[in-house]
Amino acid sequence: MRFSGIADRVGGMGEKAWEIHRRAVTRHAAGQPIIVLSVGEDRTATTHPALVQVAKDALDQGLHHYSALTGSPAVKEGIARRHKALTGQTVAPEACCLFSGAQNALFATLMCLTDTGDEVIVPEPYYATYPGVTQASGAKMVAVKTDPESDFVLDPARLEAAVTDKTRVILLNSPNNPTGAVYPRSVMEAVADLCKRHDLWLISDEVYVDFLYDGEHVAPCTLPGMAERTVTIGSLSKSHRMSGWRIGWTVSTPEFSELLSDFACCMLYGSAPFIQEAAAAALAETPLPGVEEDRLAMLADYHRKRDIVMGALGNTPGLVLRRPSAGMFAMVDVRPTGLGDFDFAARLLDEEEVGVMTGGAFGPSAKGHIRLGLVAEAEMLREACTRIDRFARKIVAGG
Repeated sequence: MRFSGIADRVGGMGEKAWEIHRRAVTRHAAGQPIIVLSVGEDRTATTHPALVQVAKDALDQGLHHYSALTGSPAVKEGIARRHKALTGQTVAPEACCLFSGAQNALFATLMCLTDTGDEVIVPEPYYATYPGVTQASGAKMVAVKTDPESDFVLDPARLEAAVTDKTRVILLNSPNNPTGAVYPRSVMEAVADLCKRHDLWLISDEVYVDFLYDGEHVAPCTLPGMAERTVTIGSLSKSHRMSGWRIGWTVSTPEFSELLSDFACCMLYGSAPFIQEAAAAALAETPLPGVEEDRLAMLADYHRKRDIVMGALGNTPGLVLRRPSAGMFAMVDVRPTGLGDFDFAARLLDEEEVGVMTGGAFGPSAKGHIRLGLVAEAEMLREACTRIDRFARKIVAGG
């Protein structure tokens, strides 16, 4: 039996690159002492109990029927309030749409902005699902290279060189996963100028905006002439340890949000109401006791763990660390060891029982690198760094 063409457009996701991750997770689940640093989630921590209780209470109260298609009034007000706190842009709740995670929000946005033959420009390295979600509508993803030596910060001249008469959208991710790069104001202003001159949409994936350690977050929606052509993607997955709850959103304009609502009617038909209650509580103007304190402590812990990795591996022969300005990952250049990223990661798993992601999963610009997640407890992360250091030294010594 025949499948539609979408099977080819959304499939793949760098299957070989993900092989190491799957092997690490499988072996860990089987009870082997694998330190898994290949996923963007700290599984030793959980959603704050107060938010869990909100969802339990909602279920007990019978909130398990159909819900508002793109978010209850309380959720949309909360999204608008959080958006203003993070970006400085004031938006009406009607400009906000709740989706089942940022991935779902991005999919809906691209389906509503692109048609077959359109082009979407995406800087490398990019989140691993970007090719599939970009190409689902029949659009073509055009990747723009960035340089490891520039800490993967986008060169606007390369971006402009990629624009054609088929370009419809630029998709940015700053702070970036996997690199932790934060695009400075000069870059964002150049991108904004490009969008206005060529009449392009800009999708700004800002899921990691809370995890900012160095520099300034410049939200493109706040730049002159960009509010009406920018769709900002946000989420509670990282900021509130709610990845499994699938709470993400778009912030754009009321007009585009109406279109997204029609699309959501065909695709999702509303997030579960008890999840919306938990989302509203997480986004409330007055947080539940302990929730904000827990969130701030988590962010400070990630900052410390970033510095642990920088200190532990900064002088390791054969490794070059790319210092992340944000996020929960560090990119490590392993090319000086003489191994490619896949071989390095495969041997690291087999010989030192540490699982990392290979750079190839995120596009050619990241080849020769591994992505190391800051997702273990501090002592376990130090142990992982000890093993990585030992392995790299052995390889450099000819082992």
